[in-house]
Amino acid sequence: MFVTYILSKIRAYMLYRETVRELAQLSDRELSDLGIARLDIARVAHQVASA
Repeated sequence: MFVTYILSKIRAYMLYRETVRELAQLSDRELSDLGIARLDIARVAHQVASA
């Protein structure tokens, strides 16, 4: 059970980093089209990883 918990945390962190990386590559225009400000990337990535 403890191992499962740790693995889920690792997967969530990996998803967080992947989301940050992909969103950071978008232009300000593309982010605006998605309704995301550049300063909100970390918050959005955290929400995705927590879901």
